[in-house]
Amino acid sequence: MTTEFEDSKLLAVESSFDNRYSRHARESLDELTDTSFTITDPSVSGHPIVFASLGFLKMTGFSRDEVVGRGGGMFQGPGTCRRSVMAIREAVREEKEAQVVLLNYRKDGTPFWMLLLVCPVFSASSGGVVHFVAVQVPLHRRRHGDFPGGGGGGFSQVHDFVFRCCRKEVCSDSLAELGRVSSLNQVLENDVTELESEEPCEASDVEKSRAVTALDNIFSVLTYYSESVGRLVCRKRCSVPDVGVFSSSLIISLGRIKQSFVLTNPNLPDMPIVYASDAFLKLTGYARDEVLGRNCRFLGGTDTDTTTLHLIRESIKTEQPCTVRILNYSRKDKSSFWNLLHMSPVREASGKVAYFVGVQIEDEYKNEDRPCRNPDRRQLSVVGVVKVAVRSSSMTAGTSK
Repeated sequence: MTTEFEDSKLLAVESSFDNRYSRHARESLDELTDTSFTITDPSVSGHPIVFASLGFLKMTGFSRDEVVGRGGGMFQGPGTCRRSVMAIREAVREEKEAQVVLLNYRKDGTPFWMLLLVCPVFSASSGGVVHFVAVQVPLHRRRHGDFPGGGGGGFSQVHDFVFRCCRKEVCSDSLAELGRVSSLNQVLENDVTELESEEPCEASDVEKSRAVTALDNIFSVLTYYSESVGRLVCRKRCSVPDVGVFSSSLIISLGRIKQSFVLTNPNLPDMPIVYASDAFLKLTGYARDEVLGRNCRFLGGTDTDTTTLHLIRESIKTEQPCTVRILNYSRKDKSSFWNLLHMSPVREASGKVAYFVGVQIEDEYKNEDRPCRNPDRRQLSVVGVVKVAVRSSSMTAGTSK
């Protein structure tokens, strides 16, 4: 049984790809059968996969339903280098291209080395990152006898394998365990697999070239099918990000918050919503593109108390937090609900108010006319996390300039 948060995330994953490209984009990407790649969305909680190629599914052994909606961490294991993972995260945070060699694991648990090329997908109009493309090129291993220092034919390496096998047999406590090893070749093969999962691997120039060519082909499809619906994407940032566009790192940080909230920008005309959480979309019934860019008053209605609206305006004017109980009408199905709303200014590292965060909790006492003075603990928790994320993001942006 799924939670409301999981349901809202599922809807966000399903709409992420289809809202940006025409319906034929999936078919064209599926024609790249020999290319392993995934497309992820940093604006959705957990930065999940929203598209996985047939080549990727064949390489990992997973089905598309098992992969879409999950994060890349599901393919990592005990042998995966943490430094390489951090390099990928750093590239996402800085919204730049990165190339690393990574040890991943298939569905059956077997490890494999691959060259991973990650590249952001930018919106041509806003300059913000809408997706990331990750191309995976499996790396070909040396033959078992072709180890450096093997002295021609690799006899010393095989001798080491035999010694390790014998050591395992001597240390075995039962003949039954030994009986499971059908032949020396099987033992050698197991030891080679174990060795390969631990030994660092390097990509050749040919494999690096394959990754770049694959990325070119993918962007050719994405560019064509985004332009056809008037939402052109590009591989390089085509315009300066407008002030309402968040960095990928901030979006990912905000996406971890499972409560209903929005961020509005008081420095833009009409103070529009610039971020809406998945839980907020679930609460109101709207899609993300129906909310972003609009003022929060679209949630009001004929019976919304004007005194309450005045309190909200005053808190914005004085840059002070406030908590109110307000009747909201604009659910997509036109139903109304009582909203326990807490608003608070969010400042950058410089001290300037960058946003206002509004945290919503649906009031279960629908027919009780009661004032609301104190914010809920969950609301204060959301405000605290948002403030830390925004402050950290502004400090990072200032350092990189």
